[in-house]
Amino acid sequence: MSDATAAAAARYAAVLDARAEQENRLRPRDPAEDRWGGAMAQRFRQDPHRPLDASTAALADYVGPEDTVLDVGGGAGRIGLPLALRCRDLINVEPSPGMCAQFDEAAAEAGISNARCLRADWLAADGVAGDLVIAAHVTYFVREIVPFIEKLRHAARRRVAILLGSPPPPTQQAVLFEAVFGEPELSPPSHEQLLPVLWSLGILPDVRVLEPLPALVGNRPLATADDAARMALGALAVDPESAALYERVLQQIDTLFTRSADGYRPAWPRRIQQLLVTWQTAE
Repeated sequence: MSDATAAAAARYAAVLDARAEQENRLRPRDPAEDRWGGAMAQRFRQDPHRPLDASTAALADYVGPEDTVLDVGGGAGRIGLPLALRCRDLINVEPSPGMCAQFDEAAAEAGISNARCLRADWLAADGVAGDLVIAAHVTYFVREIVPFIEKLRHAARRRVAILLGSPPPPTQQAVLFEAVFGEPELSPPSHEQLLPVLWSLGILPDVRVLEPLPALVGNRPLATADDAARMALGALAVDPESAALYERVLQQIDTLFTRSADGYRPAWPRRIQQLLVTWQTAE
């Protein structure tokens, strides 16, 4: 590894480590827990036959009918399964059992038989390759970014595509986070840290700005302040029965929510611009 790559990777890891320290201090989780399972996995499941959103359409432009598409960390198939309708095979490399279960169910319900979920961490997955290799909204959680990128590059027969948000989607509720915890939410690595790593590896990608990512928080009205407060704590993945945190939300309810005759709607979600970072690995 060159000195430039080592320095870029160290800056990337430092950003991720700072956020991890904050997460472990304010929102500790059982390391054995499937953090992407349960309701979270269901939230990321969508109809594969729906009209394509801007990011999925941009990826579909790179897919041919004879291609094998590798979706790294593809979750419940929100992006991968619509692409499976346009290629020969799709392989979802996904470590979360909950996400894999939702992927399999969604594929079966949609009548998609050319897609499978390989339950594995990307760096531990063996013998997988594709014409197009995708990593959509995954790099925010990858500490060992250089081997991650190198494996993407070597697995792609034709092209790598990385989709990410600016600011990263995990900070979509930064305003709510600060109101509840009393300190600014630290961001995971974004394109500001990812691009220098790519450049240091001799990769000069195309970067396209796409339409903003839809809000990850529902906008349906909540009837009461109690409903709104509980929804806010759920969005932060903290115990809704925590009296102290519940009171903090209630005290700021008119700042965190807009109120109308229909009820309360969250006012905190940030606008997330999507970026598609892509490069060819072969002609």
